[in-house]
Amino acid sequence: MAEKIPLVLLPGLLCDEKLWAPQMQALSDMADCQVADLTRHESVTEMAAAALAEAPEKFALAGLSMGGYVAQEIMRQAPERVLKLALLDTSPRADSEEQMLRRRGLIELAQKGRFKGVTPRLLPLLIHPDRQQDEKLTAIIFAMAENVGMDGFIRQQKAIMGRPDGRADLAKIKVPALVLCGRQDALTPLDIHKEIAAGIAGSRLVVVEESGHLPTLERPAEVNMAMREWLRG
Repeated sequence: MAEKIPLVLLPGLLCDEKLWAPQMQALSDMADCQVADLTRHESVTEMAAAALAEAPEKFALAGLSMGGYVAQEIMRQAPERVLKLALLDTSPRADSEEQMLRRRGLIELAQKGRFKGVTPRLLPLLIHPDRQQDEKLTAIIFAMAENVGMDGFIRQQKAIMGRPDGRADLAKIKVPALVLCGRQDALTPLDIHKEIAAGIAGSRLVVVEESGHLPTLERPAEVNMAMREWLRG
């Protein structure tokens, strides 16, 4: 039996290990999975350092959304430790003024004691329009947000707002890379993933149909297949 590859999984904003549950189950025959805790720090730099401190010496790395920002920072801090890289529904760009304004508004909402109102506001941006009434899916999203909590959410938003523009660093990535995006991702659209794929030599771009920003939960079978090929390659 082939030795399993260590796989470090990085969740997005207001997400925890539930974001990756379908992949952890489906890939368990070929990968030893661990999900990093990205709730404790106020900078992407610190998040990456903490994830590295708890990771095996060498590992495959996958990050979605904010997890993708942290994955890119890990590639800056310790590229020699990463065997393979998967960037899902993320961006190499720093926040625009409009994005920062939206984040500050959500932080303000949370600080006014209306943290439970944050996720309903974000939901239309997170999942495919046809899944907005999918109670099983939305229950997972709400449970993850509750688990991260208000303080974790504020720390994450500050980290995201302070992240660098990483477009120039993409060319330095020399490991097998998967770039994956939901076709209807409203937060990090397909064009951004084409930019990432063009920036990483030899990377593979996978577009998941009928999916928004969270394809690991919205279309797990398609994501599992793409990640299996990536790990096997």
